[in-house]
Amino acid sequence: MVGEQSEMSELPIVRTVAALRTQVAAWRRNGESVALVPTMGYLHEGHLELARRAGQERRRVVASVFVNPTQFAPTEDLQTYPRDEVGDHAKLRSVGCHLMYAPTVAEMYPNGFATRIGVGGEAEGLCGAFRPQMFGGVAVVVTKLLLQVMPDVAFFGEKDYQQLLVIRRFVRDLDIPVAIEGVPVVREADGLAMSSRNSYLTPEERRRAPTLNRALVKAAQRFGQGACQSKDAVDAVLDQARQEILAAGFSKIDYVDLRDAESLAAIDHFDGRSVDGRSARLLAAAWLGKARLIDNVSVASLRG
Repeated sequence: MVGEQSEMSELPIVRTVAALRTQVAAWRRNGESVALVPTMGYLHEGHLELARRAGQERRRVVASVFVNPTQFAPTEDLQTYPRDEVGDHAKLRSVGCHLMYAPTVAEMYPNGFATRIGVGGEAEGLCGAFRPQMFGGVAVVVTKLLLQVMPDVAFFGEKDYQQLLVIRRFVRDLDIPVAIEGVPVVREADGLAMSSRNSYLTPEERRRAPTLNRALVKAAQRFGQGACQSKDAVDAVLDQARQEILAAGFSKIDYVDLRDAESLAAIDHFDGRSVDGRSARLLAAAWLGKARLIDNVSVASLRG
Protein backbone atom coordinates (compact mmCIF):
# COMPACT_ATOMS: atom_id res chain seq x y z
CA MET A 1 0.00 0.00 0.00
CA VAL A 2 1.29 3.44 -0.90
CA GLY A 3 2.20 5.81 1.95
CA GLU A 4 2.46 5.69 5.72
CA GLN A 5 0.22 3.37 7.71
CA SER A 6 -0.27 3.01 11.45
CA GLU A 7 -0.38 -0.40 13.13
CA MET A 8 -4.05 0.03 13.96
CA SER A 9 -5.33 1.48 10.68
CA GLU A 10 -6.05 0.63 7.09
CA LEU A 11 -6.18 4.28 6.03
CA PRO A 12 -2.90 5.21 4.36
CA ILE A 13 -1.39 8.68 4.54
CA VAL A 14 0.52 10.06 1.57
CA ARG A 15 2.55 13.24 1.67
CA THR A 16 3.83 13.70 -1.87
CA VAL A 17 2.15 14.37 -5.19
CA ALA A 18 3.95 11.38 -6.70
CA ALA A 19 2.60 8.95 -4.07
CA LEU A 20 -0.87 10.44 -4.37
CA ARG A 21 -0.93 10.04 -8.14
CA THR A 22 0.39 6.48 -7.92
CA GLN A 23 -2.54 5.43 -5.76
CA VAL A 24 -5.15 7.32 -7.78
CA ALA A 25 -3.76 5.84 -11.01
CA ALA A 26 -4.15 2.33 -9.56
CA TRP A 27 -7.81 3.02 -8.79
CA ARG A 28 -8.35 4.42 -12.26
CA ARG A 29 -6.88 1.30 -13.85
CA ASN A 30 -9.54 -0.68 -11.98
CA GLY A 31 -12.25 1.56 -13.39
CA GLU A 32 -12.99 3.22 -10.06
CA SER A 33 -14.25 6.77 -9.67
CA VAL A 34 -12.63 9.21 -7.24
CA ALA A 35 -13.94 11.97 -4.95
CA LEU A 36 -11.93 14.64 -3.17
CA VAL A 37 -12.73 16.27 0.18
CA PRO A 38 -10.34 19.21 0.72
CA THR A 39 -9.90 20.29 4.36
CA MET A 40 -7.54 22.28 6.57
CA GLY A 41 -7.78 19.59 9.24
CA TYR A 42 -8.91 19.70 12.89
CA LEU A 43 -11.90 17.81 11.58
CA HIS A 44 -15.41 18.00 12.96
CA GLU A 45 -18.75 16.47 12.01
CA GLY A 46 -19.17 18.92 9.14
CA HIS A 47 -16.02 17.63 7.46
CA LEU A 48 -17.02 14.04 8.12
CA GLU A 49 -20.39 14.62 6.47
CA LEU A 50 -18.51 15.73 3.34
CA ALA A 51 -16.57 12.46 3.42
CA ARG A 52 -19.74 10.43 3.94
CA ARG A 53 -21.43 12.13 1.01
CA ALA A 54 -18.38 11.52 -1.12
CA GLY A 55 -18.39 7.85 -0.17
CA GLN A 56 -22.05 7.51 -1.06
CA GLU A 57 -21.52 8.93 -4.53
CA ARG A 58 -18.03 7.72 -5.48
CA ARG A 59 -16.09 4.49 -4.96
CA ARG A 60 -12.86 6.03 -3.65
CA VAL A 61 -12.52 9.05 -1.34
CA VAL A 62 -9.39 11.15 -0.91
CA ALA A 63 -9.40 13.67 1.96
CA SER A 64 -6.70 16.30 2.00
CA VAL A 65 -5.49 17.83 5.26
CA PHE A 66 -3.44 20.97 4.65
CA VAL A 67 -3.41 24.33 6.43
CA ASN A 68 -2.91 26.58 3.43
CA PRO A 69 -0.59 29.52 4.23
CA THR A 70 -1.43 31.54 1.10
CA GLN A 71 -4.96 32.31 2.29
CA PHE A 72 -3.83 33.82 5.61
CA ALA A 73 -2.78 37.44 6.03
CA PRO A 74 0.34 38.11 8.17
CA THR A 75 -1.91 39.25 11.05
CA GLU A 76 -4.16 36.18 10.96
CA ASP A 77 -4.05 32.86 12.80
CA LEU A 78 -1.88 30.67 10.57
CA GLN A 79 0.47 29.67 13.41
CA THR A 80 -2.28 29.10 15.96
CA TYR A 81 -4.83 27.47 13.64
CA PRO A 82 -5.83 24.21 15.42
CA ARG A 83 -4.16 21.04 14.21
CA ASP A 84 -4.62 17.37 15.13
CA GLU A 85 -3.36 15.02 12.45
CA VAL A 86 -3.67 11.90 14.61
CA GLY A 87 -7.27 12.75 15.46
CA ASP A 88 -8.05 13.66 11.85
CA HIS A 89 -6.68 10.30 10.68
CA ALA A 90 -8.87 8.39 13.14
CA LYS A 91 -11.97 10.34 12.17
CA LEU A 92 -11.43 9.85 8.44
CA ARG A 93 -10.88 6.16 8.97
CA SER A 94 -14.14 5.95 10.94
CA VAL A 95 -16.16 7.20 7.95
CA GLY A 96 -14.51 4.95 5.39
CA CYS A 97 -12.14 7.37 3.68
CA HIS A 98 -9.66 5.57 1.44
CA LEU A 99 -6.66 7.91 1.39
CA MET A 100 -5.49 10.84 3.52
CA TYR A 101 -3.33 13.32 1.64
CA ALA A 102 -1.31 15.43 4.08
CA PRO A 103 1.37 17.27 2.12
CA THR A 104 3.96 19.57 3.66
CA VAL A 105 4.11 23.26 2.82
CA ALA A 106 7.31 22.57 0.87
CA GLU A 107 5.51 19.93 -1.21
CA MET A 108 2.66 22.29 -2.09
CA TYR A 109 4.78 25.42 -2.46
CA PRO A 110 8.33 24.36 -3.39
CA ASN A 111 11.18 26.83 -3.42
CA GLY A 112 10.64 29.43 -6.13
CA PHE A 113 6.87 28.99 -6.32
CA ALA A 114 5.60 32.24 -7.87
CA THR A 115 2.15 31.62 -9.38
CA ARG A 116 -0.91 33.57 -8.28
CA ILE A 117 -4.55 33.37 -9.36
CA GLY A 118 -6.66 36.52 -9.42
CA VAL A 119 -10.35 36.03 -8.70
CA GLY A 120 -13.23 38.47 -9.10
CA GLY A 121 -16.98 38.16 -9.42
CA GLU A 122 -18.29 36.17 -6.47
CA ALA A 123 -15.02 36.84 -4.58
CA GLU A 124 -15.73 40.56 -4.34
CA GLY A 125 -17.34 41.94 -1.19
CA LEU A 126 -18.38 40.04 1.96
CA CYS A 127 -15.33 38.05 3.13
CA GLY A 128 -13.43 39.24 0.08
CA ALA A 129 -13.58 42.79 1.44
CA PHE A 130 -12.37 41.86 4.95
CA ARG A 131 -9.89 39.12 3.97
CA PRO A 132 -8.65 40.31 0.57
CA GLN A 133 -5.85 37.72 0.43
CA MET A 134 -8.13 34.78 1.14
CA PHE A 135 -9.79 33.83 -2.12
CA GLY A 136 -6.65 34.16 -4.22
CA GLY A 137 -4.97 31.71 -1.85
CA VAL A 138 -8.00 29.42 -1.94
CA ALA A 139 -7.95 29.49 -5.73
CA VAL A 140 -4.29 28.47 -5.85
CA VAL A 141 -4.50 25.62 -3.35
CA VAL A 142 -7.81 24.22 -4.61
CA THR A 143 -6.59 24.34 -8.22
CA LYS A 144 -3.45 22.48 -7.18
CA LEU A 145 -5.43 19.86 -5.24
CA LEU A 146 -7.82 19.30 -8.13
CA LEU A 147 -4.95 18.89 -10.59
CA GLN A 148 -3.00 16.65 -8.22
CA VAL A 149 -5.90 14.29 -7.58
CA MET A 150 -7.95 14.83 -10.75
CA PRO A 151 -11.12 13.58 -9.03
CA ASP A 152 -14.48 13.17 -10.70
CA VAL A 153 -16.06 15.37 -8.03
CA ALA A 154 -14.97 17.49 -5.06
CA PHE A 155 -17.14 18.27 -2.03
CA PHE A 156 -17.25 21.56 -0.13
CA GLY A 157 -19.42 22.72 2.76
CA GLU A 158 -22.03 25.43 2.37
CA LYS A 159 -20.94 27.02 5.66
CA ASP A 160 -18.25 28.73 3.57
CA TYR A 161 -20.92 29.71 1.06
CA GLN A 162 -19.02 32.50 -0.69
CA GLN A 163 -15.98 30.24 -0.97
CA LEU A 164 -18.13 27.53 -2.58
CA LEU A 165 -19.36 29.94 -5.25
CA VAL A 166 -15.85 31.28 -5.85
CA ILE A 167 -14.56 27.74 -6.36
CA ARG A 168 -17.39 26.92 -8.75
CA ARG A 169 -16.55 30.10 -10.67
CA PHE A 170 -12.83 29.51 -11.21
CA VAL A 171 -13.32 25.79 -11.90
CA ARG A 172 -15.81 26.76 -14.60
CA ASP A 173 -13.71 29.64 -15.93
CA LEU A 174 -10.51 27.57 -16.09
CA ASP A 175 -12.25 24.52 -17.62
CA ILE A 176 -11.08 22.20 -14.84
CA PRO A 177 -12.97 18.94 -15.51
CA VAL A 178 -14.23 18.36 -11.95
CA ALA A 179 -17.78 18.62 -10.62
CA ILE A 180 -18.09 20.79 -7.51
CA GLU A 181 -20.79 19.74 -5.05
CA GLY A 182 -21.95 21.71 -2.01
CA VAL A 183 -23.12 20.03 1.19
CA PRO A 184 -25.53 21.80 3.60
CA VAL A 185 -24.21 23.36 6.81
CA VAL A 186 -23.80 20.91 9.69
CA ARG A 187 -24.76 22.48 13.01
CA GLU A 188 -24.51 21.86 16.70
CA ALA A 189 -27.77 21.10 18.51
CA ASP A 190 -28.18 24.80 19.38
CA GLY A 191 -27.73 25.95 15.79
CA LEU A 192 -24.08 27.02 15.81
CA ALA A 193 -22.42 26.17 12.51
CA MET A 194 -19.62 23.68 13.09
CA SER A 195 -16.18 25.18 12.51
CA SER A 196 -12.61 24.36 13.50
CA ARG A 197 -12.29 27.92 14.83
CA ASN A 198 -15.10 27.28 17.34
CA SER A 199 -12.30 25.86 19.49
CA TYR A 200 -11.19 29.46 20.11
CA LEU A 201 -14.40 30.19 22.04
CA THR A 202 -14.42 30.33 25.84
CA PRO A 203 -17.32 28.54 27.56
CA GLU A 204 -19.18 31.83 27.97
CA GLU A 205 -18.56 32.82 24.34
CA ARG A 206 -19.72 29.38 23.23
CA ARG A 207 -22.99 29.99 25.08
CA ARG A 208 -23.49 33.27 23.20
CA ALA A 209 -22.32 32.04 19.78
CA PRO A 210 -25.66 30.53 18.56
CA THR A 211 -27.14 34.04 18.52
CA LEU A 212 -25.50 34.54 15.13
CA ASN A 213 -27.59 31.80 13.58
CA ARG A 214 -30.73 32.72 15.50
CA ALA A 215 -30.54 36.32 14.27
CA LEU A 216 -30.14 35.14 10.68
CA VAL A 217 -33.02 32.68 10.94
CA LYS A 218 -35.29 35.36 12.40
CA ALA A 219 -34.32 37.80 9.62
CA ALA A 220 -34.83 35.13 6.96
CA GLN A 221 -38.31 34.44 8.31
CA ARG A 222 -39.15 38.15 8.12
CA PHE A 223 -37.93 38.27 4.53
CA GLY A 224 -39.94 35.15 3.80
CA GLN A 225 -43.11 36.85 4.97
CA GLY A 226 -42.85 39.19 2.00
CA ALA A 227 -42.67 42.46 3.93
CA CYS A 228 -39.52 43.83 2.32
CA GLN A 229 -40.54 45.46 -0.93
CA SER A 230 -38.07 48.35 -0.63
CA LYS A 231 -34.43 48.93 0.20
CA ASP A 232 -35.43 50.66 3.44
CA ALA A 233 -37.42 47.61 4.50
CA VAL A 234 -34.53 45.27 3.70
CA ASP A 235 -32.10 47.50 5.60
CA ALA A 236 -34.41 47.57 8.62
CA VAL A 237 -34.45 43.77 8.85
CA LEU A 238 -30.67 43.59 8.47
CA ASP A 239 -30.15 46.31 11.08
CA GLN A 240 -32.30 44.42 13.58
CA ALA A 241 -30.22 41.28 13.02
CA ARG A 242 -27.02 43.25 13.59
CA GLN A 243 -28.39 44.70 16.82
CA GLU A 244 -29.31 41.24 18.13
CA ILE A 245 -25.82 39.93 17.34
CA LEU A 246 -24.08 42.83 19.08
CA ALA A 247 -26.43 42.60 22.07
CA ALA A 248 -25.32 38.99 22.56
CA GLY A 249 -21.74 40.13 23.15
CA PHE A 250 -20.16 39.94 19.70
CA SER A 251 -17.49 42.64 19.56
CA LYS A 252 -17.62 43.46 15.85
CA ILE A 253 -19.69 42.62 12.79
CA ASP A 254 -17.93 42.43 9.45
CA TYR A 255 -21.19 42.06 7.55
CA VAL A 256 -24.79 40.91 7.65
CA ASP A 257 -26.16 41.05 4.15
CA LEU A 258 -28.84 39.73 1.80
CA ARG A 259 -27.45 38.48 -1.50
CA ASP A 260 -28.53 36.66 -4.64
CA ALA A 261 -27.90 32.98 -3.91
CA GLU A 262 -26.26 32.32 -7.28
CA SER A 263 -24.26 35.47 -8.05
CA LEU A 264 -23.95 37.08 -4.59
CA ALA A 265 -25.19 40.33 -6.12
CA ALA A 266 -26.69 42.74 -3.58
CA ILE A 267 -30.47 42.60 -3.12
CA ASP A 268 -32.49 45.68 -2.19
CA HIS A 269 -35.97 44.12 -2.17
CA PHE A 270 -37.45 40.70 -1.55
CA ASP A 271 -40.98 39.45 -2.20
CA GLY A 272 -40.90 36.48 0.17
CA ARG A 273 -39.87 33.87 -2.37
CA SER A 274 -37.34 35.16 -4.87
CA VAL A 275 -35.93 38.17 -6.65
CA ASP A 276 -36.65 38.09 -10.37
CA GLY A 277 -37.05 34.32 -10.16
CA ARG A 278 -33.84 33.75 -8.18
CA SER A 279 -33.44 32.71 -4.54
CA ALA A 280 -31.64 34.72 -1.86
CA ARG A 281 -29.11 34.01 0.88
CA LEU A 282 -28.44 35.78 4.15
CA LEU A 283 -24.73 35.82 5.02
CA ALA A 284 -22.91 37.07 8.11
CA ALA A 285 -19.47 37.30 9.67
CA ALA A 286 -18.91 38.54 13.21
CA TRP A 287 -16.25 38.43 15.91
CA LEU A 288 -16.76 36.79 19.29
CA GLY A 289 -13.57 36.94 21.34
CA LYS A 290 -10.74 35.54 19.20
CA ALA A 291 -13.11 33.74 16.83
CA ARG A 292 -14.41 35.15 13.56
CA LEU A 293 -17.63 33.22 13.03
CA ILE A 294 -19.40 32.99 9.68
CA ASP A 295 -22.84 31.64 8.86
CA ASN A 296 -25.52 31.80 6.21
CA VAL A 297 -29.10 30.70 5.68
CA SER A 298 -31.28 30.31 2.63
CA VAL A 299 -34.20 32.71 2.70
CA ALA A 300 -36.42 30.74 0.35
CA SER A 301 -36.10 27.54 2.38
CA LEU A 302 -37.43 29.30 5.49
CA ARG A 303 -40.42 31.11 4.08
CA GLY A 304 -43.95 30.38 5.20
